[in-house]
Amino acid sequence: MHPSKHTPLALAALSAAAVLTAACSGSSEVGASESTLRVTTFARGLAYPWGLAFLPDGGLLVTEKPGRLRHVDAQGRLSAAIEGVPAVSYGGQGGLLDVATDPDFAHNRRVYLSYAEAEHGSKGTAVARAVLSADHRRLGNLVVIFRQRPKLAGNGHFGGRLVFAPDGTLFVTLGERQRDGDRPGDSKEAQDLGSHLGKIVRIGTDGSVPPDNPFVDRDGALPEIWSYGHRNPQGAAIHPASGELWAVEHGPQGGDELNIVRKGRNYGWPLISYGCNYGSLSSDCTPVGGGSERPGLEQPVTTWVPRSTAPSGLAFYQHGRVPAWRGDAFVGALAGRGLWHLELEGARVRARTHLLTDLDERIRDVRQGPDGLLYVLTDAADGRILQISR
Repeated sequence: MHPSKHTPLALAALSAAAVLTAACSGSSEVGASESTLRVTTFARGLAYPWGLAFLPDGGLLVTEKPGRLRHVDAQGRLSAAIEGVPAVSYGGQGGLLDVATDPDFAHNRRVYLSYAEAEHGSKGTAVARAVLSADHRRLGNLVVIFRQRPKLAGNGHFGGRLVFAPDGTLFVTLGERQRDGDRPGDSKEAQDLGSHLGKIVRIGTDGSVPPDNPFVDRDGALPEIWSYGHRNPQGAAIHPASGELWAVEHGPQGGDELNIVRKGRNYGWPLISYGCNYGSLSSDCTPVGGGSERPGLEQPVTTWVPRSTAPSGLAFYQHGRVPAWRGDAFVGALAGRGLWHLELEGARVRARTHLLTDLDERIRDVRQGPDGLLYVLTDAADGRILQISR
């Protein structure tokens, strides 16, 4: 490699921490194979990192679930905690979640944070906007632009991914807070358009409602809602060719899903699922809702059955550094402890390969860097940012 051909992040990959392994190929489910991967530690010492965002100067921002936002420079050095982060409710699956930079960050330096927010003993997902100082040390002008309602007790299923659409609006994924079930009398709030639980919402950068949202004029519906019937979507990204939102979400016992998230569509939870009720054996699965299909409810692009992989983080690869990956998707796996490579053919998964299984790490997020490397976060008390290449 010639140094002049690579960005500062790529140079850091060559000069930072040692290569962890020369071959982290994992199992192949559908006949695919993966050649040798190069896996490098770019930064470490992070407490349960959750989301990351790249900056124009070659560095990045990364969230830690206990409530810290850190700057990582192009050499992989961590800053102290950035001041001005909103108070978060840390516990279980809650805490400081995702971070995204404004499409016009180079001029306005705005960043967006999703997090679990507590109020009178109840919690919900919130989104705040702030301005990052030029020295990366503090956030200013912080304002909360979205609050999930209703807030509930408990520490599960906050969702929390932030994705900017091509038109500059902001998608926020929201879990159903473990409220829903399929037994008579159980809640089905993911189906209730008067609730933010189990939804993906679309808002302006100031929290305003885009006038072309699908339920703006429907009585009793919350106007921020873009799609509904979700369980706990923890990964989302815009498809580079279609411009559509894709998302991965956790099923119950099995039944994790990858979906194309379209305007106004119903994704079925908890009326249908490919997963089983908790306590069911895989050999005697009782599907949530009693089945996996029903007219008017969307079908996933792919599912993980019978075992949950617990997908978190989704990225589409579109760089020329690894031509074989162009147009493919990568998904982090928590319970699955690895990284899924999904080879795509249009809206179909042609093959998928389970990577990084030798590392035995929970992968919380995955992003393609501007240098063409994949950046993944390991979900651990001594969490790392790993760089992946071939």
